[in-house]
Amino acid sequence: MHTSFLRRTLASTVLLAAVALAPPGAQAAAPAADTRVDVDVRAGLATVDSAALGVNHAIWDAQLGTPAVADLLKDAGVRMLRYPGGSYADIYHWRDHTAPGGYVAPNTDFDTFMAGAQRTGAEPMIIANYGTGTAQEAADWVRYANITKGYDATYWTIGNENYGNGHYGSAWEADEHADKSPKEYAATVLAYAQAMKAVDPTIKIGAVLTMPGNWPDAIVGAGDEGSWNQEVLTRAGAVIDFVDVHWYPGGSTPAETLTKPAQIQDAMHLLRQQISRYAGRDIAISMTETNVDIGRNTQPGALFLADVYSGLLAQGVFTVHWWNVHNGMGDVTTVAGHTDYDDFGLLSSGNCNADNSVCQPPLNTPFAPYHALSLMGDFARTGDRFIGAGTDNDLVSAHAVRRANGDVAVLLINKDPDAEHTVALNYHGFTPATGTPSVATFTNGADAVTTAPGGTAGAQTLAPYSITLVTLKPNAAGTAAPKAPARPTATVTDRTATISWPSAGSGLKYEVYRQNGGAAELLGETTGTSLTARNLEPGRRYTVNVLARDGAGRLSPASPPLTFTTGTPAGAACTVKFRNTNDWGNGFIGSIDITNNAASALNGWTLGFTWPTTWQSVSNGWNATWNSSGRTVRVTSDSALAAGASTSVGFVGSYSGPNVLPGVFTLNGTVCTSA
Repeated sequence: MHTSFLRRTLASTVLLAAVALAPPGAQAAAPAADTRVDVDVRAGLATVDSAALGVNHAIWDAQLGTPAVADLLKDAGVRMLRYPGGSYADIYHWRDHTAPGGYVAPNTDFDTFMAGAQRTGAEPMIIANYGTGTAQEAADWVRYANITKGYDATYWTIGNENYGNGHYGSAWEADEHADKSPKEYAATVLAYAQAMKAVDPTIKIGAVLTMPGNWPDAIVGAGDEGSWNQEVLTRAGAVIDFVDVHWYPGGSTPAETLTKPAQIQDAMHLLRQQISRYAGRDIAISMTETNVDIGRNTQPGALFLADVYSGLLAQGVFTVHWWNVHNGMGDVTTVAGHTDYDDFGLLSSGNCNADNSVCQPPLNTPFAPYHALSLMGDFARTGDRFIGAGTDNDLVSAHAVRRANGDVAVLLINKDPDAEHTVALNYHGFTPATGTPSVATFTNGADAVTTAPGGTAGAQTLAPYSITLVTLKPNAAGTAAPKAPARPTATVTDRTATISWPSAGSGLKYEVYRQNGGAAELLGETTGTSLTARNLEPGRRYTVNVLARDGAGRLSPASPPLTFTTGTPAGAACTVKFRNTNDWGNGFIGSIDITNNAASALNGWTLGFTWPTTWQSVSNGWNATWNSSGRTVRVTSDSALAAGASTSVGFVGSYSGPNVLPGVFTLNGTVCTSA
């Protein structure tokens, strides 16, 4: 977050659940399922990194590094701590522990932070001062941390939210550079990386990027050649080891906020596209700040945390950090029946409002998001592999991991504040053991996670506004299965994809699955090391896994996932070129050039396309008649389009999430070549 300083926290209230008992001798009927959940071990996603669960510490927090806080974070499974705290990083000087213009609490120096991190069992994520510091100052910090003190601090980010330095208008981040462009930031990252790695070449350097769909993503500033991400990746992509993004997706109501995690897959897809296009290689991704606008320390914050951490980790983000440990009281409201102090913190700051009419719970009392984080610590453990999971109910989210011992853990999030939902769990490639599974639950207003056997492997009833973790043993002890194939590659056309992979051993048959929510689709099987999938849709994104099966029928774990997008037909009767010509962060000008490649003229035409997401729309268009229905757009004209001739149309587009541009267009029903 920016310079927010000590704001607020959650009153711990115990929710008493009335339990209806069946009459003596009666058998209580199981409630009918209203939600289907599919879990598929054949759909392999990312593996949980050792630093996956993170939080922010800040030098204005007097509790930073204390044993009480360190132990609470350890109990929650935190494995990475960020220092010295958001925008304070760009005014902080580590050597004399000062932050000119800001407040520094006693006993929050770097050594105190490291002692707390070591007690927690967490790696540090250190932010070097870009705004008011120097490359030499950062290099000296590396020397002190890793040479003098032997802290083995691996991860170092250069600055925090440096796009907020006024270059795009809004200015909250300190920046004393005369040139505040992304070009200057990239050049300085190069200088910092060189100086810091000269001291310790084993460290990893991170550069600040913007989250796709969030301001100022896609905006081209005055004098720039491209957006912030384009400029930074093009100029500094060769020297950095990871990129760092923040995400505060907003939402005017808790219900709207809880729809935002659905944007994660598209946002990460766009970010990886940018990294590949502009840096020319894969680069790791960290998410070191996220939180909500409403219900920060009550159940909406908890539900959001569980959904977002799971979604990001499943997409291969190596660490996710909540903002932050303590923050303090803001505007006090009631959210979902409980007092919300508008506090970004995981733990209560124990403070009161100006007239002492409202006070938080005692210092370090855990708020609801803390309990969600502790459930994440039990769910997503180092080395676990996320697997496919999906539901048919927008109010219920599902995530799943497979552990090295063969267990499967399923995290279920009921975002309905008013009603319980009973889910029918369906497994693919996995047979759970009989008996009652272990279930951990955090409900609205509870002051702790409860754990007890409950429900069945096939059915669970989720309380309103709750998080439920179900852990399942396999039906039979696993025997030695083949090793997972390595990540495949693909060569695509508009309708086919030839998927290839290295051999995983002799005598194996390979099965190729397309991820499809929680139930993967078998595309084909072969004894070779490539397979051509046919009848695919043009311009569509696919994610596939390859699995190996031996002669005894034992199936390997899934390969790392491969995502590819099919093309459009070459030499079609029409060509369409789509351009985003001007972007302002939540809208853009779209320009579409249409060419008739046919031998005869078109006496009137209709161009059609479909928005990739539900949060994109056309505001108004010109040079033709524009009509939209849901995600479908139709552009019609009575004008003739001669053979070989071109015409152009344009529109104003709006978006409230990652702006994945359409890639497939039809002209009078024919799929065009996309230029």
